[in-house]
Amino acid sequence: MKVYLTADKDGQELKKTLVTYLTDENYDVEDLTETPADDFVDSANLLVQKLMEDKDGLGIAVDAYGAGSFMAANKHKEIVVAEVSEEWSGHMTRRHNNARIITLGSQIVGTELAKSVAKAFVTADYDGGRHQIRVDMLNAMC
Repeated sequence: MKVYLTADKDGQELKKTLVTYLTDENYDVEDLTETPADDFVDSANLLVQKLMEDKDGLGIAVDAYGAGSFMAANKHKEIVVAEVSEEWSGHMTRRHNNARIITLGSQIVGTELAKSVAKAFVTADYDGGRHQIRVDMLNAMC
């Protein structure tokens, strides 16, 4: 599983920290915005496009508040996205909602919390089963 990260100018520094952290934790990481995107819409769309190609990959988008990337990425069919700011939500949205992207706000979470959230997200596996009904309902909405 590969982890893709994107950011606009407001999320660039935190994203760089997460790239380093996840790489040091031995995850296969790709920084899709080594030069920050002009807008969170651009970075979110780039991340979704990459995950549509890599069905096993996960993504993390960082902007100032997390909300912008969340709204942009959620416009796409077949991608479940969660805006999170603590570890438990990062973990459970993967397990129960099969979220493939989380969004973080660089002005909301600090560096250490962002690392913990990212790790909680990438280490969780989708439970499937009864939760697939919910995922199917979400995908039918787009």
